[in-house]
This record gives sequence, structure tokens and C-alpha cells, in this order.
Amino acid sequence: MVYEHVLANPDGFDFRIDALGQGTYETPIQQQVFIDEDDRISFSSQVKNIQSQIKNCKTFPSFEKAGPRQKLFHAPKQSRAAVITCGGLCPGLNNVIKGVVNVLEKEYGINHIIGIRYGYKGLTKKATTEATTLNSRVVDQIHKQGGTILGSSRGNQDPCEMVDELEEQGINLLFCIGGDGTLKGAKAIAEEAMRRKAQISVIGIPKTIDNDLGFVEKTFGFETSVQVASEIITCAHSEAEGAERGVGIVKLMGRDSGFISATASLANSVVDFCLIPEIPVELDGVNGLYAALGKRLDQNNHAVLVVAEGAGQELFSNSNQRMDQSGNILKEDIGELLKNCIASHFKEINNPVSIKYLDPSYHIRSVQANAADAVFCYQLAEYAVHAAMAGKTNLLIGYWNNFFTHVPIALATKERRMVDLDGALWKGVLCATQQEKPNKD
Repeated sequence: MVYEHVLANPDGFDFRIDALGQGTYETPIQQQVFIDEDDRISFSSQVKNIQSQIKNCKTFPSFEKAGPRQKLFHAPKQSRAAVITCGGLCPGLNNVIKGVVNVLEKEYGINHIIGIRYGYKGLTKKATTEATTLNSRVVDQIHKQGGTILGSSRGNQDPCEMVDELEEQGINLLFCIGGDGTLKGAKAIAEEAMRRKAQISVIGIPKTIDNDLGFVEKTFGFETSVQVASEIITCAHSEAEGAERGVGIVKLMGRDSGFISATASLANSVVDFCLIPEIPVELDGVNGLYAALGKRLDQNNHAVLVVAEGAGQELFSNSNQRMDQSGNILKEDIGELLKNCIASHFKEINNPVSIKYLDPSYHIRSVQANAADAVFCYQLAEYAVHAAMAGKTNLLIGYWNNFFTHVPIALATKERRMVDLDGALWKGVLCATQQEKPNKD
């Protein structure tokens, strides 16, 4: 895993943040605790790791601390900002948009803010819809609805063309709200702007419902997704319990990492089996899913199985891998496969089951953020604006050891964060489900 790598070889990871230059403008913000440029947040939280890294590495691995700076690089009165949302929907997108607009307008007095429509396509000549004006009045009630008022899209666009558009419109602050693909696009825009010596701050606000960005402990929308997923698991349990030998199957988000499935399963202790991408799925054999499920049905007459969308991909032929517009490998439908295979298996052994299959992914993605996520969204937005006004660029706002941090986009997108099979989360799942611990080899 990426964190094991950095503990073993911290000098191989670059925590440095790009900046457009020194701040020379006085901030208009009053009554704030300002952050110095040498304020850092330690990567490690355990004392033994800190002691080891102090002793063995040239540069102590730490993040630049996020927060308001007393000196600004961008002059507020001359600044023009743009906000963009890309990729799939996620609870909290509108909360982040609202937060960015309110902090820009109310804290820094910036009145020229636009929303780019339908993702990065809106920053090219292929755009079919004009940008929309954003202000505190426009965004006043948008936190009450799911989705994004700006629309979204997937797909790569030419960074040169996008920087041309930014320069043409005089935009010097760009806020990119999205996941891995969006952030890589933001990195390309930032690097092209720096190559031209264009004074444009490009700041990422990480949106990945799978919670799988490297060097970021938590992303917005995750808590809401777990809450809604837990409620749906309860429905699956009721359906399974109401049928003779009932099996409730719930497929949740998680292409490469099983955080939502694992956390929702731990949050709702009715789950009997949790399948995640980090562990291969074995159907047949003494230790396979069929045998374990049969035992659980014999004991309780019902069972609930939660599966992440990226789990069990080894059960399919990967000879014709398909990609989405963002370059992600499209996953085969593990939920449908499990539903059909489980039904066929128990029918063949003359012990049929009643399967209730729920795939709530789009429902979960489109709900409004809960209270905890709403607070987190605003904080991410606030720190993103502070970073942009200070002239930082090519970074995203992270959260680490209970602090908000500046994380280089290249670092955050280097590797996917995955469930630690020896960590507290997965051990808790195994304890709650009493499913057999798989052999990691």
C-alpha cells in the first residue's frame, strides 16, 4: 500500500507545494489565526514512526498546513474565479459550490465568480452551454438538493485549450471539484498555466465517493453514502428475513477500494458477508462463498451479502476490458453475477433460495449531504479558497490527522488508497459478520 511505501521510503514522495510567487497583498480577512508557510502536519501519527523517520530520512514527511495566509498573491479586487464539477455525482457537490462562492464573496470581496457547465467540456470550444454567474443569492438554497447545479461530464480535454479559455476570460482562480480523473485534469491545467507563466491558481477539492484518494483520510460525500447504504442494507435484511431461505444482496460503490461496503457493513450489523475488491472472491470449494452461505442459511434461514462493485472481477474474463470516458476500466456487474450464480447453485443442489437484489448506487450518489458532510464540504471549500488566494496551485485540499492540508495532486493520484486488511476497519467487519478471514496470499 502507498502508506507502507512512504513509511519505508519517505524520501521517495514529494510533499512540496507549487506556488505562483510570494504574497504581497494584505488580506481583507479580519479576526483570523493565520498560517505561516513553515506550518506543517506530520504524515505519521505514531511516535515510533516519527522517531524512525527523523532518524532515517533527509526530509521529514509532512504536509503543508491549509488555512488563511496574511499575505495574498492574488489581489481580491482584480480576481475572477471559476468553479467546475466533473465525474459522477456525489452527495455534497452543491454544498462545496456554495461554500466556495460564499467564502470568495463574503471573506475576500470577489464578485466575479462563474460556474463552468458540464465539466471540463465547458472550458473548450465544444461547450454547448455558457457559464453561469454565481453569487451568494444564486447559491443560497442549493445545499438542499442533490447533484450539482453546474452539471457534470466525463472525458479528457486539451489542457492548452482550457488554459486559452481561462486566459481569455481573465480567470485567475479555478476550483476543480472531482475525483481521480478530475484532479489529473486539474494538474494538467495547472502545469500548462505554469509553463506559460500564467498566474492562475488551480485548486482541487477531492470528490470521490469511494474514499480512495491517496494521502487523504476522508473525502466529502462518504459519510452520507455510508448512512444511506446502511439504511438500504436494513431493507435488504427485511426482504431476506421475510422469505424462506432469503438472500439479500446489496451492491455498493467501490471500483477499486471497499471502504463504503466495509464501513456500511460495520455500521449495520445485520450483514453476513462483505465482499470487497481488495480480496478475491472464491465461489466453490470448502472455503468458498457457496459453502459459507449454505451454512448461514441453515442457521438463520436468511442472509445478507454486501458487495462492492469492483469485487470479484477475477470471476470474469478480462480479455475485452472497456474504458469509460475518463479512462477508468469499466467493471463487470458482480451483483448480477452473484445473483444468478447463487440462485443456480442452490437450485442444482435442490435447496433453492429466494434472492432479493438491490443496486442503489445512483440513488446514493444523488441524495443531498447529511449534516456531517455539509460541515465538511464547507470546510474544504473554505480552505480551497484560502489556498488559491495565497497563490498556491496544482494541489488539493486534504484531511490528515484531524488537520486540513495541502496535498500535491501528483501525490494524491499516485496510487489508490485501499482497505488495510490488517487494520481496524476490516477486522471490525470480520468480527461483526463472522465471515471467514480469507488468505491474503
